[in-house]
Amino acid sequence: MLKEYLNALQETFNRGDAREESYYSQLEKLILTYAEKYNIKNVDITVLPKQTEAGNPDFRVWDGKNHITGYIEAKAPTNLNLDAIQYSEQLKRYCTTFPNVILTNFYEFRLFRDDQLIDTVQVGRPEIAQRLKTAPPPEHEEEFMKFMQTFFSFSLPKVHTAKTLAQELAKRTRFLRDEVIGIELKEKEGKGNKDILGFYEAFRKYLIGTLSHEQFADLYSQTITYGLFAARTRTVKDFNRQLAYQYIPHTIGILRDVFRFISLQDPPTELKVIVDDISEVLRVTDVKKILRRFFHEGKGKDPIIHFYETFLSEYDPKIRERRGVYYTPEPVVQYIIHSLHKILKKEFNLSDGFASENVTVLDPAAGTLTFPAEAIKIAVHEFDKKYGKGGLHSFIKNNILKNFYAFELMMAPYAIGHLKIGFLLEELGYTMSDEERFKLYLTNTLEMDELDSVNIPGLSSLSEENHLANRVKQEIPILVIMGNPPYSGISSNTNEWTEKLLKTDIDGAQSYYEVDEKPLGERNPKWLQDDYVKFLRFAQWKIQKAGHGVIGMITNHSYLDNPTFRGMRQSLMKTFNKIFILNLHGNSLKKETAPDGSKDENVFDIRQGVAICFMIKHHDQKGCDVLYHDLYGERNTKYGWLEEDKVETYKYDEILPKSPYYFFIKRHTQTIQHYLQWKKISEIFPLNGVGMTTARDSFVIDFDKNRLLQRIIRFKNSDLGDENLHKFFKIRIKKGWDIRKAWKSLRNYNDSEIESKIQEVNYRPFDKRFIFYDDSLVWRTVKKIMHNMLDGDNIALISARSNKSNNMDHFFITNTIMETKCGERTTQSAILPLCIYPDSESSHLFEKQQTERQPNIAPEIFNMLRTAYGKEPSPEEILYYIYGVFYSNEYREKYAEFLKIDFPRVPFTSNLELFKKIGELGKQLVQLHLLE
Repeated sequence: MLKEYLNALQETFNRGDAREESYYSQLEKLILTYAEKYNIKNVDITVLPKQTEAGNPDFRVWDGKNHITGYIEAKAPTNLNLDAIQYSEQLKRYCTTFPNVILTNFYEFRLFRDDQLIDTVQVGRPEIAQRLKTAPPPEHEEEFMKFMQTFFSFSLPKVHTAKTLAQELAKRTRFLRDEVIGIELKEKEGKGNKDILGFYEAFRKYLIGTLSHEQFADLYSQTITYGLFAARTRTVKDFNRQLAYQYIPHTIGILRDVFRFISLQDPPTELKVIVDDISEVLRVTDVKKILRRFFHEGKGKDPIIHFYETFLSEYDPKIRERRGVYYTPEPVVQYIIHSLHKILKKEFNLSDGFASENVTVLDPAAGTLTFPAEAIKIAVHEFDKKYGKGGLHSFIKNNILKNFYAFELMMAPYAIGHLKIGFLLEELGYTMSDEERFKLYLTNTLEMDELDSVNIPGLSSLSEENHLANRVKQEIPILVIMGNPPYSGISSNTNEWTEKLLKTDIDGAQSYYEVDEKPLGERNPKWLQDDYVKFLRFAQWKIQKAGHGVIGMITNHSYLDNPTFRGMRQSLMKTFNKIFILNLHGNSLKKETAPDGSKDENVFDIRQGVAICFMIKHHDQKGCDVLYHDLYGERNTKYGWLEEDKVETYKYDEILPKSPYYFFIKRHTQTIQHYLQWKKISEIFPLNGVGMTTARDSFVIDFDKNRLLQRIIRFKNSDLGDENLHKFFKIRIKKGWDIRKAWKSLRNYNDSEIESKIQEVNYRPFDKRFIFYDDSLVWRTVKKIMHNMLDGDNIALISARSNKSNNMDHFFITNTIMETKCGERTTQSAILPLCIYPDSESSHLFEKQQTERQPNIAPEIFNMLRTAYGKEPSPEEILYYIYGVFYSNEYREKYAEFLKIDFPRVPFTSNLELFKKIGELGKQLVQLHLLE
């Protein structure tokens, strides 16, 4: 056997043009000859061609249906150093993903079992073959037979625990993402698999416009694994990739479209192989038994979510860190759902709560359906307790499957959600037929466009799913809206519908962009574009249209007291009759602590503080009661409180939100309302703005001017590619900024011009450094403001729109340009120049051009002070007075509640002598702080 094999190898080698692939047929014949000799039945060898070092190993040895024996990675016979291959990243990927792998150069064979080298054998000397051009004599034939016996004896061990199953699936799904789907998408147009590219284009066009190849590879790979998982839970006997399709319910069209391609059509061989491998892991596992054991041992806790947590920790820890996208802690979910159950009984006179007839429920950002699943459990328990098990089947069919809805945008949690509800209903005694489904729809909640029929092969169900979801969005009245919507700063969900939703009085719900019947007047109201705001607005709109209902959500808590949200708060008060706010705090961005100074933790693994809200609307009822409660402490303390309590009026304090801010938190401002009559510094100094942001401080800012100059010159003269530019200069990748474009821009400057762009910058208080100040490398230069600090002598006040710390110390002075965190570390600082210089870059053709320096102080301030003092103070005197006031401890302490949330206001005295005295103290402070 070996002699014939080595002779065949030699013939191929002696032809002179042989590549690695030229030897594949000889190895394939050797394995099949061995199998025949030792009576090993049903051996099928799949050769897996690949264009790069990524992808699958070169050979798969299996039975052609279910059982996979193992994989073989072959290297050319001229590769005599298998040690280097053994320790390569490529082989590590294979051995950590697949449990039975051979590495060979056709003469030497190494066997790896669960990433450990367990056997090695050499059947001939490649040096003889290459130097003497003759086949080497066979060696170690008996050892080779034992080697192959060990390889063929492998059988995937049965999986008995949820943890082991999650780990086995995770490593294969990661391989599917990185080595198969990711590679297919990277292929040049026309070469990559058209079906996979078609799926990608359809998802990007109809669901997620910003979807990248990497994100799609991730969601598509997870969808395949959890689609297989869901199919496996519905099988009794055999299971494989081809059978999966028939076990996906007919009603979940999108999953069936995906698996029609995976199971019935002709996906790329590389995709078939890894999906077959995942299928075999599931085949040898009693999935239902594992989940049931987990469910009952956890006393009803969600086995799918805990399984998914374990899966993510192995699959991609970074995704797990961002698990807020998918996961809400159980104590939070239970508190919200149990409270809603109680509110339905008490506020709406529905004695059965969630189990009441015709209660419609929607989670518009459902993730893995944690909230609906808990609501289903509560409803079934309530029905069973009152009416017994006899009517449960009819209740689930006619109430839960009819009236409970959910939306989800991401395919992976969508697949997991359907899996979860199917499992949960079975545990509750109800098995869905092939014609039934839970009404979880794959859709963007914040899109209202009706899709035309999708003509992409295999994805026609997208338009049907969209049609069903839109009917819920636009026509079906919803009584309960709940969940944990995403928080995303400035959302990418901006379209004609969301603009209308936020900015108009839609169906009687006041716009968030007005307050007290006037425009909001915010220069940059970007925080109103956060996704959670849009989801709350969507929920408000649905309840407004229905005429009554309740919202129960956990969200970012910024809307409770940020001035930008004052229109939103007033709008909510006009729609709802009762609002409960449970502020869970935990804002590490604010460095929040409990009132007694002890530790305050977030209920999520995120830095942004959160709050739970319940908002109740009744038919034809006027007025709004706002009730508020603070919950501080360590995470487990908060969990304990949430598990033991439900929303009770007596545990909340009534607050009275008033114009102009309508705060949804306790503010002790009743005795200092006169503060609001004073002018804000943004009104006193009309030209103002936030400081500049570099987005790469360590690269463009330095203590040493020459070191900074040499670094920028080195960057300009570098011949590195984009990726290496980022690595070598330690510049992080930032969306919207192109390092190659920056490099090209710098190529237009000589070294003297580069040096002229290095300016002194006030980086932090008493911390001056040097910055390469140019649009090419600085993310936001704010030249409209900053040129006034560069074009001549000037000073500027530094302050902030808000302060998230407990110390009202956000006041400083500068005579240079400044970085945005200079005056307030928790948000952004504002710079307010004393004087304005002509702007040489201004291009307003018909505006009268400024030709000399002018004071940046509103004329009405001069008029007011001239009237009060009988003379007009200089701009410098006004600034010194303001600076002196801001350094008054009494001012900072007395007006702290207002200083936290808006630009400071200035109490101008009518007493000239007092004005001068405070101004003199302010001048001394200015000189000290400028180190003059």
